Amino acid sequence: MKYQKHIFVCTNQRTDGRKCCGESTGMALVNEFKNYIHEHKLQHIYRAQRAGCFDVCQSGPAVTVYPDGVFYGNVKVEDVKEIFEQHILGGKPVERLKLDFKPDL
Repeated sequence: MKYQKHIFVCTNQRTDGRKCCGESTGMALVNEFKNYIHEHKLQHIYRAQRAGCFDVCQSGPAVTVYPDGVFYGNVKVEDVKEIFEQHILGGKPVERLKLDFKPDL
């Protein structure tokens, strides 16, 4: 595996007026993550990029970190520093933004 952590940000844009992560909001998050990655000179270890729909539109904007499989919801640009420092660098997910998925029964 080339990257230790891969940060995917939903940039799906709905055209029917329902809530979505949104391309402009999602790209602002992608760019903020990239800024932190470059600032710390960690491009060879971490990668941030846009992604399609995660199917959690009601909790968007959404971010997921792999290989950890942690999903974050309602992420704002102001939250990126905390996610980057606490989770990406520190290995501890940000509980207040974490989405918990209950198994379908």
